[in-house]
Amino acid sequence: MDIANILLHLKIDGWHVEPGIIPVDEVDSVRKSVEKSSIPKGNPNQGVNSETSLISKDQSLAPYLCHDGVLKVVESFIGQHFKISFTTAIVNNPGNDRGVWHSDWPFNQNNAGHIQAPYHDAVTHLTTIWMLSPFSVETGGTLIVPGSHRSNNNPSGDMGIDPLKSYPTEMHATGDAGSVLFFDSRLWHATATNLGDKPRVGVAVRFAPWWLNLDSLMPGSDTRKRMVEEPGPGIIEPEQGLIPNDVFNNLPEKVKPMFRHWRTKH
Repeated sequence: MDIANILLHLKIDGWHVEPGIIPVDEVDSVRKSVEKSSIPKGNPNQGVNSETSLISKDQSLAPYLCHDGVLKVVESFIGQHFKISFTTAIVNNPGNDRGVWHSDWPFNQNNAGHIQAPYHDAVTHLTTIWMLSPFSVETGGTLIVPGSHRSNNNPSGDMGIDPLKSYPTEMHATGDAGSVLFFDSRLWHATATNLGDKPRVGVAVRFAPWWLNLDSLMPGSDTRKRMVEEPGPGIIEPEQGLIPNDVFNNLPEKVKPMFRHWRTKH
């Protein structure tokens, strides 16, 4: 892997696809496991299955999270002692609805825990999408707007851009199964329609610097109670469940430090 080249793409364009992170003869078994672990969420007519806190239920991706090249990119991008904030399986079934333009947490203005726009022009969070099946124009490779990570707002906020409409410079992020899409979490992106005849399977793994507080995502935390539960209905914030001790203890040693903060406390 050319780490310097990946970082240059992230700086200028906000994204990069790196092929071959999961070997071609191993990716299919990971895909099958993740697809089995994913269940329909939300409106079934949207055609998307997902599973939050995936690592607690399915550890098939865990051995690949300590890929030396991936770890070097993450450390170079957000610094030492980084941690994983989200693991989410995303399965786009054939004919799924196109999604809305947004930036990921903590920049999504619809979430309780967000950095209010106009926000700073600084690296804060890194999203990776692990392609477990081919991502193409036909199968609905993630829609992105290159360079949009330098904006101080995104279509989830009030900026006069319809989040459901096509954007003039949008494109699909594409790659073979086993590739990884890296992007600055500020990058505008959206779910694309899968025009193929098989599910498009991916896992979103997001990385945070050591200093970024994740308590609003953590069930039972005082921060989540104050920001999400106490204000009442209508407040939206993603949730990542804690990892049972038996699951944590069986993770690869190089992976454990990235999940220590999600470990069950008792």
